Amino acid sequence: MPVLIPSVSAAYAAVLGLLACLLTVRVILGRVRTNIQAGDGGDAPLAQCIRAHANLAEQAPLALLLVVLVEITGAPAGVVHGLGAALVIARLASAWGLSRSLGQTPQRQAGAGLTVLVMAVSSLLLLYHVLAAH
Repeated sequence: MPVLIPSVSAAYAAVLGLLACLLTVRVILGRVRTNIQAGDGGDAPLAQCIRAHANLAEQAPLALLLVVLVEITGAPAGVVHGLGAALVIARLASAWGLSRSLGQTPQRQAGAGLTVLVMAVSSLLLLYHVLAAH
Protein backbone atom coordinates (compact mmCIF):
# COMPACT_ATOMS: atom_id res chain seq x y z
CA MET A 1 0.00 0.00 0.00
CA PRO A 2 1.60 3.30 -1.04
CA VAL A 3 2.01 6.01 1.58
CA LEU A 4 0.42 9.30 0.60
CA ILE A 5 2.38 12.32 1.72
CA PRO A 6 0.09 15.35 1.87
CA SER A 7 2.71 17.61 0.30
CA VAL A 8 0.37 20.44 -0.68
CA SER A 9 -1.08 20.87 2.80
CA ALA A 10 2.40 20.31 4.28
CA ALA A 11 3.54 23.50 2.55
CA TYR A 12 0.71 25.45 4.19
CA ALA A 13 1.51 23.83 7.53
CA ALA A 14 5.09 25.08 7.14
CA VAL A 15 3.89 28.63 6.45
CA LEU A 16 1.58 28.52 9.48
CA GLY A 17 4.48 27.13 11.53
CA LEU A 18 6.60 30.12 10.54
CA LEU A 19 3.74 32.46 11.47
CA ALA A 20 3.55 30.74 14.86
CA CYS A 21 7.29 31.27 15.31
CA LEU A 22 6.94 34.97 14.46
CA LEU A 23 4.05 35.44 16.87
CA THR A 24 5.94 33.55 19.60
CA VAL A 25 8.99 35.77 19.16
CA ARG A 26 6.75 38.85 19.42
CA VAL A 27 5.41 37.57 22.77
CA ILE A 28 8.94 36.86 24.01
CA LEU A 29 10.14 40.33 23.00
CA GLY A 30 7.08 41.87 24.66
CA ARG A 31 7.85 39.99 27.86
CA VAL A 32 11.48 41.13 27.76
CA ARG A 33 10.39 44.72 27.09
CA THR A 34 7.94 44.76 29.99
CA ASN A 35 9.65 42.29 32.32
CA ILE A 36 6.27 40.56 32.69
CA GLN A 37 6.81 36.81 32.78
CA ALA A 38 3.22 35.59 33.25
CA GLY A 39 -0.02 37.03 31.95
CA ASP A 40 -0.02 40.49 30.44
CA GLY A 41 0.30 42.56 33.61
CA GLY A 42 -2.17 45.09 32.20
CA ASP A 43 0.19 46.00 29.35
CA ALA A 44 -2.06 46.42 26.28
CA PRO A 45 0.64 45.87 23.60
CA LEU A 46 1.78 42.68 25.35
CA ALA A 47 -1.85 41.54 25.65
CA GLN A 48 -2.28 42.04 21.91
CA CYS A 49 0.83 39.95 21.17
CA ILE A 50 -0.35 37.19 23.50
CA ARG A 51 -3.85 37.19 22.02
CA ALA A 52 -2.61 37.10 18.41
CA HIS A 53 -0.44 34.09 19.24
CA ALA A 54 -3.16 32.35 21.25
CA ASN A 55 -5.74 32.87 18.53
CA LEU A 56 -3.49 31.15 15.99
CA ALA A 57 -2.89 28.29 18.44
CA GLU A 58 -6.63 27.95 19.03
CA GLN A 59 -7.84 28.05 15.44
CA ALA A 60 -5.12 26.82 13.09
CA PRO A 61 -4.59 23.22 14.29
CA LEU A 62 -8.11 21.92 13.64
CA ALA A 63 -8.47 23.86 10.39
CA LEU A 64 -5.11 22.58 9.16
CA LEU A 65 -5.95 19.01 10.17
CA LEU A 66 -9.15 19.20 8.15
CA VAL A 67 -7.23 20.49 5.10
CA VAL A 68 -4.68 17.67 5.45
CA LEU A 69 -7.49 15.10 5.64
CA VAL A 70 -9.10 16.61 2.54
CA GLU A 71 -5.82 16.13 0.69
CA ILE A 72 -5.31 12.60 2.01
CA THR A 73 -8.79 11.58 0.86
CA GLY A 74 -7.81 12.49 -2.68
CA ALA A 75 -9.17 15.97 -3.31
CA PRO A 76 -7.65 17.71 -6.34
CA ALA A 77 -4.53 19.75 -5.60
CA GLY A 78 -6.33 22.95 -6.63
CA VAL A 79 -8.95 22.42 -3.94
CA VAL A 80 -6.28 21.81 -1.31
CA HIS A 81 -4.33 24.88 -2.47
CA GLY A 82 -7.51 26.95 -2.25
CA LEU A 83 -8.26 25.79 1.28
CA GLY A 84 -4.64 26.13 2.40
CA ALA A 85 -4.18 29.59 0.91
CA ALA A 86 -7.48 30.76 2.39
CA LEU A 87 -6.41 29.46 5.81
CA VAL A 88 -3.05 31.23 5.65
CA ILE A 89 -4.70 34.48 4.53
CA ALA A 90 -7.29 34.13 7.30
CA ARG A 91 -4.69 33.57 10.00
CA LEU A 92 -2.50 36.44 8.74
CA ALA A 93 -5.50 38.77 8.73
CA SER A 94 -6.49 37.68 12.21
CA ALA A 95 -2.97 38.11 13.58
CA TRP A 96 -2.73 41.55 11.99
CA GLY A 97 -6.10 42.61 13.36
CA LEU A 98 -5.31 41.33 16.86
CA SER A 99 -1.93 43.04 16.74
CA ARG A 100 -3.67 46.37 16.13
CA SER A 101 -6.44 46.10 18.72
CA LEU A 102 -8.04 43.66 21.13
CA GLY A 103 -11.41 44.98 19.99
CA GLN A 104 -13.17 44.30 16.72
CA THR A 105 -11.21 45.06 13.59
CA PRO A 106 -12.15 44.28 9.98
CA GLN A 107 -9.03 42.09 9.65
CA ARG A 108 -9.86 40.09 12.75
CA GLN A 109 -13.46 39.58 11.65
CA ALA A 110 -12.40 38.61 8.12
CA GLY A 111 -9.81 36.20 9.50
CA ALA A 112 -12.31 34.56 11.82
CA GLY A 113 -14.96 34.28 9.12
CA LEU A 114 -12.56 32.89 6.52
CA THR A 115 -11.18 30.35 9.01
CA VAL A 116 -14.70 29.12 9.78
CA LEU A 117 -15.40 28.91 6.04
CA VAL A 118 -12.26 26.80 5.49
CA MET A 119 -13.27 24.48 8.32
CA ALA A 120 -16.86 24.19 7.09
CA VAL A 121 -15.90 23.50 3.46
CA SER A 122 -13.23 21.01 4.52
CA SER A 123 -15.65 19.25 6.86
CA LEU A 124 -18.33 19.02 4.18
CA LEU A 125 -15.82 17.66 1.65
CA LEU A 126 -14.72 15.03 4.16
CA LEU A 127 -18.29 14.03 4.98
CA TYR A 128 -19.10 13.77 1.28
CA HIS A 129 -16.04 11.60 0.73
CA VAL A 130 -16.89 9.31 3.65
CA LEU A 131 -20.57 9.01 2.73
CA ALA A 132 -19.85 8.49 -0.98
CA ALA A 133 -17.39 5.70 -0.14
CA HIS A 134 -20.05 3.69 1.71
